Amino acid sequence: MHDFLTKEECFELLNKYGSPLYVYDEETLRQRCKEMTGLLPNKHLFVDYSVKANTNIRLLEMIKEEGLHVDAMSLGELASNKKAGFKSDEIIYVCNNITESEMREVLKEGVLLSVDSLSQLETYGKLNPGGDIIIRFNPGVGAGHHDKVITGGKKTKFGVQKEFIDDVKKVLKKYNLNLVGINQHIGSLFLDYNSYVEGVKNILEIATHFKGLKIIDLGGGFGVPYHGEDRLDLDKLSIELDKVLTEFLDKYDNKDVIFYIEPGRYIVCECGVLLGTVTSIKDNYDTKYLGCDIGFNVLMRPILYDSYHEIEILQRKPNNRKETYTVVGNICESGDILGKDRLLKKANVDDVVIVYNAGAYGYSMASNYNLRSRPAEVLITKDHKDILIRKRDTIESMMNYE
Repeated sequence: MHDFLTKEECFELLNKYGSPLYVYDEETLRQRCKEMTGLLPNKHLFVDYSVKANTNIRLLEMIKEEGLHVDAMSLGELASNKKAGFKSDEIIYVCNNITESEMREVLKEGVLLSVDSLSQLETYGKLNPGGDIIIRFNPGVGAGHHDKVITGGKKTKFGVQKEFIDDVKKVLKKYNLNLVGINQHIGSLFLDYNSYVEGVKNILEIATHFKGLKIIDLGGGFGVPYHGEDRLDLDKLSIELDKVLTEFLDKYDNKDVIFYIEPGRYIVCECGVLLGTVTSIKDNYDTKYLGCDIGFNVLMRPILYDSYHEIEILQRKPNNRKETYTVVGNICESGDILGKDRLLKKANVDDVVIVYNAGAYGYSMASNYNLRSRPAEVLITKDHKDILIRKRDTIESMMNYE
């Protein structure tokens, strides 16, 4: 079992709030925040939480209390940030292919905008000549556990190719724009710090082409061990990053430049588990299927990225037997698979399924596909009380959009 919930507490939470159910632990969340804010104690560092990982406003409030800043990629995320108490100067709008009208709304809010193409830079220049801007560059390298989470390199839509730096300068001059910062994001879920350090070197090389930058966003992608791997070595990462940044500052004209990092997954992933209920057991052509109420409308990562999550069965009537199951959900799609060929405790209908490391890209990617409701979210506080922090969808609430 996870150290913040006992087996009996899982049963109690499902009885109280219904199934399936996202459950988050406050202590784990705050600890991960502290690990990031303490990563570079000798540098001017801001930790910029990537809100898309988990948008729950109560969690955002705690993240703010720990001293983090946030980004936003949509007006909805911006509204959530504001509702959680973040001020405009604590938010960066890291956008991708947005409309002119969306840019106008961001400007009204007084939030610093980051664009990631020459055409979007042109659009911004026409809207806000003489304004401050951040530009996202693509240094030509990427990293990640799946093609769909690699956000840098030669086969991704993100960022301005570094070979277009001269074109960037022309657009900046054309509209008298003030380039206050640059950023990058090479990918997601790295556990080897060396790939991140190499990516940092690339963005710092790009920074040398621009004088007086106030912000250099080193990107995110900090991974967590979904599959029992070794944890990301933050101590070694800190040492190596400090060396690289010190060497850069020795030569750069603005010694007061602020460095940003963008951890999203690392902040929230391990504080969350997903509880569900076993609904059927059956054999189909030499495969034993364990059916449950956790469809991909509740957790999309396995079908979207072929991602691995540890799964455990909590038996209501304990026995020592084990079975190999393919764990599937209740969505009418063949791809609705939580885990293939998992050796688990022998399950019976009404036993509990627990999915670990579900705090990141879980609820934030949930949907009403098949018109199934999104689950409730519950917080386990520091004094170990359970609080409902988002209601479950109802048929009535879903029909209200019609």
